[in-house]
Amino acid sequence: MTTLNKTHIIASLVLLITFFLPWVVWKDASLSGNDMPVGQFFAAAREKFGVDNPFPQFRIVFKIFWLIPAASVVVIAFVLLTKNTFWLAAAAGLLSLSLVLVYFLFSNNLVNQLGVSKSVWSMVKPWLFIQALAAVTIVLSAGEEKWLLKSGLILVTASATFFGFNMISKQVEKKIMEETYESTDNVKTDFTLGANDLLKEFMANDSAANKKYREKVLVVKGAAGDVEIKTDSTVIIKFSESTGSYIVFSLDKDQFEKAKNIKAGDAVSLKGSCSGSVYSEILSTTSISFKRVIINNK
Repeated sequence: MTTLNKTHIIASLVLLITFFLPWVVWKDASLSGNDMPVGQFFAAAREKFGVDNPFPQFRIVFKIFWLIPAASVVVIAFVLLTKNTFWLAAAAGLLSLSLVLVYFLFSNNLVNQLGVSKSVWSMVKPWLFIQALAAVTIVLSAGEEKWLLKSGLILVTASATFFGFNMISKQVEKKIMEETYESTDNVKTDFTLGANDLLKEFMANDSAANKKYREKVLVVKGAAGDVEIKTDSTVIIKFSESTGSYIVFSLDKDQFEKAKNIKAGDAVSLKGSCSGSVYSEILSTTSISFKRVIINNK
């Protein structure tokens, strides 16, 4: 057995084993590679941060990542039987590399957009990088030739995953911003309460509050703590608490005429769908966000 074959087997074993070891930790949720195909990845994101799968209709597609451990086992068998492993190894390695990048980029978005941790590096575990190294190695060690093709496949996969992830992220943001706000006016209100009461409830037990209010339509009343009018005619209204925790309502430009004259301190009543809360370890504050927000005139 050549050194290249031995390297190929070792990379396959590492890829197989580390697929089931922790890659990232979100609060107290430890996620490994297999959590994507079993559906736990977005379940944890929804539970911990209120971030759900933007395309639930395609969740069956994530089952393809089971090919990573399955192909790793077959690659080892093929090496021992002196059979060609190139395309099997390429499938396992490239899928693994793509999945590793998704875990890292998604965690980085949680830090940058929600402030859930001081940095992405505090959320990722060494096994994530070991998996990435094994992914590259299993592809490069698949045969003694085709070095240019193998290198090209790795670069194309990494680039496509990076740009694809960013494109989907932007589309999700755009989709949220383009939701019809007028429809909220005709949706039944699940809860009506004061801003201070809502903040206190989330700060006392965010897990229970998220379970109770997330994806529910609320009417929240109180004195506006801060009003920000954006250059694109969107308006952001915050209800703040003395510790720095706050509720943020993002109103689209359709609500601009109703919201443009609201000032800090004014009594307002807002209606929207609660997206849940996020606790910032950096600031030690809780933020509660709402979508599909309208000025409540009823």
